[in-house]
Amino acid sequence: MGAWRNGTEIGRTPGDKSDNKKHGGFYSQDQIKEIVAYASLKHVTIIPEIDMPGHNGAAIASYPYLSCFPEEVTKMNDNIISEKTKELLDSGVKKVVQESWGIKADVLCAGKESTYTFYENVLAEVAALFPSKYIHIGGDECLKDNWKRCPHCQEFIKENNLKDEEELQSSFINHMSDFLNGKGKKIIGWDEILEGKVTPNATVMSWRGVTGGIQAAKQGQEVIMTPREPYYLDYYQVADTINEPLTVGGRGPNTVEDIYLFNPVPSELTESESKNILGIQGNLWTEYISTPNYAEYMLLPRMTAISEVAWSKESDKKDYEEFLQRLKVFKKNYIKMDVNYAKHVFKD
Repeated sequence: MGAWRNGTEIGRTPGDKSDNKKHGGFYSQDQIKEIVAYASLKHVTIIPEIDMPGHNGAAIASYPYLSCFPEEVTKMNDNIISEKTKELLDSGVKKVVQESWGIKADVLCAGKESTYTFYENVLAEVAALFPSKYIHIGGDECLKDNWKRCPHCQEFIKENNLKDEEELQSSFINHMSDFLNGKGKKIIGWDEILEGKVTPNATVMSWRGVTGGIQAAKQGQEVIMTPREPYYLDYYQVADTINEPLTVGGRGPNTVEDIYLFNPVPSELTESESKNILGIQGNLWTEYISTPNYAEYMLLPRMTAISEVAWSKESDKKDYEEFLQRLKVFKKNYIKMDVNYAKHVFKD
């Protein structure tokens, strides 16, 4: 059930209407094992992300008891709802998979033991499938509205002497971290996990700028820098967007030059603190990206710039014009591989 939505909004959020097309899919365990094995041959380690406690509409649609309020109907944008989902809601179904993008208020209930049991089972399955020493458990964009009015969550806060809902999230994240530590795994979380009392052995992925990364590095925690400006590859890549494909929020541009010249190791950090930054990551979120061709256009050549920054120790000696000359070699590779690279930076 949770693997499918009955429609997708047309246009940029908030869209105009639903396309009324069922969309989704899932991987079997055998398929996951095949992907992991193939990646290993290419010297790539796949790190799965099972986001929690927010971004769980699909799980809640499948198992409504995971919500603070199982009997409350999933809030849908009336302009963006498929005919099939409307039929389900009219028939009395309470929880459905959302069909529009964005942050939703119906998050996991952090006050019920059944929620913890469910996600321990999920993480145990994931840990067995992925040999990576890391598992990403998200922790981002979790609205606390339901927790503030949920008797289970409020009782949990009281019984565990927590200060507020932020500490409730930290308690949830730390519980899952301890569970995964017991299976020989370490967690990665988005920088929101710093807002409470996060476990010190969590690796922090800094996406809302570099502030979270600086805080975590100064605390001695491992950090992966992925600030949305300029490392989000679902943003526009040029200022003149009239002929560009739809992107999330109309944001950007994150140009090749922006990516190449950005220093992911903030000057505020000492040499010792800087060693806590493991590396960088470029993110390509695919709400609007439905084909490999579209993804290649957003990735290349920006991913090449990210790769050089990640693998180079000469971050203070960058020469963008010189990089563009070497990028011509990669252009030949793109052509040879028949990939749909963006051509903005190539003058010939």
